[in-house]
Amino acid sequence: MSELVDIVDSLENKISKLLHKLEVLQHLNIKLEEELLSVKSDHEATKETVIEWQERYDSLKFASTMLGSEVNKTEAKLKINTLIRELDQCIVQLSE
Repeated sequence: MSELVDIVDSLENKISKLLHKLEVLQHLNIKLEEELLSVKSDHEATKETVIEWQERYDSLKFASTMLGSEVNKTEAKLKINTLIRELDQCIVQLSE
C-alpha cells in the first residue's frame, strides 16, 4: 500500500511540474506573439519609409536631369514621353 501512495505522490508531483511548465510556456508564447507583432509593425513602417525615400530619390534624379544634368538625360526623355502619353490618354477619356 505504501508503494501505491508513493507512486500516486510521484505522479501528482510530476503533473504539478508539467502544469507549471505549461503555464510558463503559455506566458512565453504570448510574449513572443506580442514581440512578433511589434517587429512586423516596425518592418512595415521601414518598408514604407524605404518606398517614400525611393520616390524622393527618383524625383530628385528627374529634377536634376531637367535642370541640365547630362547624367540621366535619356531617362528624363522617357519619363517626359510617358507623362505626355498619360496626358493624351486623359484627354481622350475626357473627350468621350
